[in-house]
Formats: sequence, C-alpha cells, structure tokens
Amino acid sequence: MAYYAAILHMADAEKNLTFRPHHLAYLEELEQQGKIFAKGPFADGSGGMVIYMADSLEEARELAEQDPYVKEGVRRLELHEWKMARV
Repeated sequence: MAYYAAILHMADAEKNLTFRPHHLAYLEELEQQGKIFAKGPFADGSGGMVIYMADSLEEARELAEQDPYVKEGVRRLELHEWKMARV
C-alpha cells in the first residue's frame, strides 16, 4: 500500500457548489473502504487535495478520475506518489 496525492486544481468555480455534495459522498464511500488517508480544501480557494491509499499508481488514478469533481470538469487532477516523511 502506498500513498498518492491528488491535487485538485479549481477549473470551474461555478460548478463547484453544484458538485460538492457528490464529491463529498464519493470520498465518504472511499473512506469507509479505507482508501483515503486525508482530504481537504486549500485555504486560498484554489482547489484541494486528497491523499489516496492504493496498491499502485494505476489504482490511485482510477479512484481519482472517478471523483465527480474530476469527471464533471470542476477540478483538474494532478496525481503524484507521496512519500510521507515521519518526523
């Protein structure tokens, strides 16, 4: 299991409120499956980030691309494997 950071850049602020409930419901479902490590919006309103837990980049990409925000063009996806540093 690895961590993958999905940076969700705001692409269409007008659609954001419309699809927010669908986005949150999707992430809640994945949280219940143990696929989400962390999530939240950026304070400046430019988007947000979801940290997925997945077995591969391909799995993480499938999860991220099924997010209603991504599917509906509300957010632009940028995905990277994340090596969490323990302090």
